[in-house]
Amino acid sequence: MNQSLDAFDPPVGQPVRLEPRLRRILAPNPSPMTFRGTNTYLVGDRDLAVIDPGPEDPAHLAAILSALEPGQSVSHIIVTHSHLDHSPLARPLAARTGAQVLAFGGPEAGRSAVMRRLAATGLSGGGEGVDLGFAPDATVADGDDIDGDGWTLEVLHTPGHLGNHIALAWEGACFSGDHVMGWASSLVSPPDGDLTDFMASCRRLRARDWRVFHPGHGAPVTDAAARLDWLIGHRLSREAAILEALADGPADAATLTARIYTETPAALLPAARRNVIAHLVDLKMKNRVVPTDDLTADAQFRRLT
Repeated sequence: MNQSLDAFDPPVGQPVRLEPRLRRILAPNPSPMTFRGTNTYLVGDRDLAVIDPGPEDPAHLAAILSALEPGQSVSHIIVTHSHLDHSPLARPLAARTGAQVLAFGGPEAGRSAVMRRLAATGLSGGGEGVDLGFAPDATVADGDDIDGDGWTLEVLHTPGHLGNHIALAWEGACFSGDHVMGWASSLVSPPDGDLTDFMASCRRLRARDWRVFHPGHGAPVTDAAARLDWLIGHRLSREAAILEALADGPADAATLTARIYTETPAALLPAARRNVIAHLVDLKMKNRVVPTDDLTADAQFRRLT
């Protein structure tokens, strides 16, 4: 189901029209975690919404401002979540345009109780990195409408990849941030990511009929239902592999990662371990496993029959 690495390679910093009132600008931040870079979206005809301004990069700021056509201005800046590849440019863009920055909340907004407990044990870091200083001018809630000049975006709180993650529904399309992408499965890295929340958000999105997903990285996902089915199935297969490995006796996340991710490059194993931790916490919440001591990132878990 993953897109070919060669199938999506747009010019960096150049606006690409995807629909009559939608353009995409690729940020210059390619990496193993961001694919070709972050997708910044411009929605509207005159007063525009900028979705996910991206990393704090002067060239990308200039590219966004240069994309404004005669008579256009930026009226809203919307951040799907506060990872370092999505939110830091929001403040410089707001300073140049006067637009408000909207988001679900700061870096810890929407974090589940179990992940707050894990964070209290010292678990931190991992993944793309959190923009710890991010603070929107105004917060939005699940079900809110963000209204602009000839456009409306419906806010869907979709925690999982990050607690403050939102998706945005627009005329049958969904700006899915990092929750649903075509080139890879979404990273779920505790304590910022929560697999229980992620799966619930997947099923919530699956209950609606979408014509396309416009993700935070990679090409548009034109078969949204099939992609969501793949994401859910992928996670369930990882869950099954972890339970099978635990049939041999208690193990910690590092041991399970080495057993399960046998073909994963060494550089990506720390992220894989975070995924295993996420699954173990989710399995604990389902009463399928239990830690042999306190719940920490290094705890051993045993399978419950």
